[in-house]
Amino acid sequence: MTNRVLLLFILAAGCISVSSFVRETPVPKKKKVINTIVIDPGHGGSDAGAMGQYSTEKEICLAVSLKLGALIRNEFPDLNILFTRETDTYPELHDRAKFANENKGDLYLCVHVNAAGGRRKAELIGYKTVTYYTGKGASRKKRTKRVPQYRYTNLPSEAKGTETYIWGAHRSEDKELAIIENAPMLREENFEKNYGNIDVNSPEFIAISLLKTKQYFKRSATLAGFIQDEFVKVGRVDRDVRQRGIGIWVLQATAMPSVLVETGFISNPDEEQYLNSNEGQEELSACIVRALKNYIAWLEQRQNGTGQEPPAQGYSSNLSFLQQVAAAEKHRHP
Repeated sequence: MTNRVLLLFILAAGCISVSSFVRETPVPKKKKVINTIVIDPGHGGSDAGAMGQYSTEKEICLAVSLKLGALIRNEFPDLNILFTRETDTYPELHDRAKFANENKGDLYLCVHVNAAGGRRKAELIGYKTVTYYTGKGASRKKRTKRVPQYRYTNLPSEAKGTETYIWGAHRSEDKELAIIENAPMLREENFEKNYGNIDVNSPEFIAISLLKTKQYFKRSATLAGFIQDEFVKVGRVDRDVRQRGIGIWVLQATAMPSVLVETGFISNPDEEQYLNSNEGQEELSACIVRALKNYIAWLEQRQNGTGQEPPAQGYSSNLSFLQQVAAAEKHRHP
């Protein structure tokens, strides 16, 4: 009997010791895949961007961005959310990228508004008799013909929907858009001081840009795909994920995964109303937040699947990038 009691005592003590050890063993804390998100409302200040019938791109960009930031903070309270601007100011483009890089952003979300030219409608309103002559000298004859007369009306653009851009290959058909997108940068007072004597559309600039951002391509493309998927779910016209070799200083010079979201067409009256409405802005913001949630889950899956993914090594500032561009152009044009 005594031996049985002693045995039970020993077993009980052993169980207590084991359970205490299990409880005290620290559980490894899962490393966050994202710490800081930088939100960049496009344009601002003296740069109004695209113009609608009663609003400007800069106003919509800021309104959507502020709502987006508030929703992200509510969904992910442990994330650090930074804005390149929170009022009607114009941070120069190199400063936006520098701000994101210096604050060690893990993700760069740029909010813009699209625009497209309208169409011209022709309406036949009648005919006009026109006199003309044929031949010369004695053979010259007077003739008449009826020429149709039209009334032309310029109609608003019917383009609509959302599209998300990532940095990609530069195509020749983008030349006109490249000039438009880079115009604010070229107008900056200290352009040469900030950017150096470079041609933002030169092959050297584009080639080095592609090399620099290749490491972020998959992450940027994945997030862009998630964003477009969420827009489709709420009924937005899907204009797809697109690669872009323009808007260089917000997609290229940020040393992190970056996307530029064209939220809708201010040139379309229906779209302009949607973009300016509280409901539309909240819907657009909510779509991006749900996409961000999917993106974070995707990163965590990659981290926990085949082992932790090594962090992409980016550039700490724009300076080293500009130095490479300048060196490449100097080599080509000694």
